[in-house]
Amino acid sequence: MLLSGRLKVKTGYFAAFLLLLVSYLFIFITLQQLFQQTNWVERTGVVINTLESLSSSINEAESAARGYILLNDADHRHTFDTTTGKIDMLLKRVETITSDNPVQQKNSDTLKSLMQEKLGGIYKGILQFEAAGHKLTDSMKTAGEIGKNLMTGIRTMINKMETEERGLLQLRKERQSTTSVSIKIITITSLIIAFLLSIYSFTTYNRESREKLKADEQTNLYRHQLENKVTELQVANSELEELRSLEKFIATGRIARTIAHEIRNPLTNIVLAADQIKDKPSTTEEEILLLNMINRNATRINQMISELLTSTKFAQLQYTKTNIATLLDETLELAKDRIELKHVQVIKNYADPGCDVVVDGEKMKIAFLNVIVNAIEAMESEKGVLEIQTLTTGNRCKIDIRDNGHGMNEETIQKLFDPYFTNKAGGNGLGLTNTQNIILNHKGNISVKSRLAQGSTFSITLNIT
Repeated sequence: MLLSGRLKVKTGYFAAFLLLLVSYLFIFITLQQLFQQTNWVERTGVVINTLESLSSSINEAESAARGYILLNDADHRHTFDTTTGKIDMLLKRVETITSDNPVQQKNSDTLKSLMQEKLGGIYKGILQFEAAGHKLTDSMKTAGEIGKNLMTGIRTMINKMETEERGLLQLRKERQSTTSVSIKIITITSLIIAFLLSIYSFTTYNRESREKLKADEQTNLYRHQLENKVTELQVANSELEELRSLEKFIATGRIARTIAHEIRNPLTNIVLAADQIKDKPSTTEEEILLLNMINRNATRINQMISELLTSTKFAQLQYTKTNIATLLDETLELAKDRIELKHVQVIKNYADPGCDVVVDGEKMKIAFLNVIVNAIEAMESEKGVLEIQTLTTGNRCKIDIRDNGHGMNEETIQKLFDPYFTNKAGGNGLGLTNTQNIILNHKGNISVKSRLAQGSTFSITLNIT
């Protein structure tokens, strides 16, 4: 019984999947081997280069010591000291990069011992030279003969290690070449398989293409409808969030005015009563001190009430047309000292062309500055990245102020714009409340997205002129 067209398509796809899976598995394994062999080849090259640098450095150290003794030139002594440190570093590097080779590790230990003995002898000769009043002594000449033998041993050991590495290099290159050929064979085989399976799939799939095309069209239609619904929900949700922010702001202002009224009346009576007691002739100095304390704290409470009222009331605005990029640059200039103090990197991605808005420029700079300062304070010194992005969406201008600071949890985000809520030592908790006030006065909106240890993003939207 002949297979139906649909079953043939499924059979073809399944066969293609299995064959290609096997081919790709072989390619993956072979590539891993190639990468490993390439790393071995590179490491062998590094070992050889390091040994050559070591040979050159010991020659340089010996030449510098001779130059110091023969010419009594302090520059040669400095060159010797510098080269000695370089040799120590190179010896450690050789020991590290040959840790997987027991033979080379043994050779490395021998070379290190010879090097240290050689450098110790040279340094001892320099000390004798300096102790003898910068004159060449017989003991130094004898030590020089010993140093020659050590130098011969060092060169022999370096040559031995280089010969070992070059043998490994040749072997590893041969393995690398073999693996490359295997990859080519597997790749060509995979291409042939893919070509044959493509012909089979094409011939069987063509019979079902019309129904599939109809199904795709129906799927696209449903997808577009779903995307439209999602967009409508997002717009409605955004409008709802703006309405909630405005309602919360109005309610906060109403509560603030009620609290101010209820507190200021008794506060005034307290201040008047304190003044009357202080004016009495029988009042002692200690009582006057306490009464002054009452007055100072009453003044502080009254000032806090005034700040709360200012940050929660609709203000009179002086509108002017301005470019949002210019406004942001002027705000960044105000925060320049803080940015430089913490070495924060500022990235500006302004829309081109930028959007023009009709706002109260000075008040908007205060709003932007509060957000930028909070972002700077949330980031670590010398690691902070402040990104400011503007873009146009319909008739709205959106400004995103993003930092890579410590971020916030959901509870903090919910209370972020509440009066007197702050996590900063010494903060009064009215900065972002005032920022929200300014933006809502401009019929805009501000929102924040944040995750702990992943930074925060403040999004501000304003109407375009």
